Amino acid sequence: FQVKSENRKTIWNTDEVPEGSEFDDTWDPREKPEYEIFFKQYVGTEDVFFGMTGKDPSTACCEDIVIKIKLPETKYSDITLDIQEKVLDLRTPKKKLLLHLPYPVNSKEGRACFLSDKEILEVTLRVSRKFDFTNSS
Repeated sequence: FQVKSENRKTIWNTDEVPEGSEFDDTWDPREKPEYEIFFKQYVGTEDVFFGMTGKDPSTACCEDIVIKIKLPETKYSDITLDIQEKVLDLRTPKKKLLLHLPYPVNSKEGRACFLSDKEILEVTLRVSRKFDFTNSS
């Protein structure tokens, strides 16, 4: 039997606990809102006509994640939004969404817009990726 942690009383090493698990509250009775995830990619003529940058339509080549969350009967002032590197945490008086993101994001470069006529919160997050042969721009 070997303990990984420096503190022998801890059960898990901090690397083993997923980011955002501290927000997960299974006893919270609020309903989970409907949402959709889209991936946004910036392409130029060198991509479309010549294929010079090597981008393809897959999510691996996308620069932004756009999340559209339906929040009926919600005011802008009632929304609390917290973005971490891999977690989106949204709270309103009636709804709660804890979303583990498909890619790490730069939480400081994100933006959110509440479309009150459609009752949709649109969150755009910049994907933070290491540069490799696929993501060179």
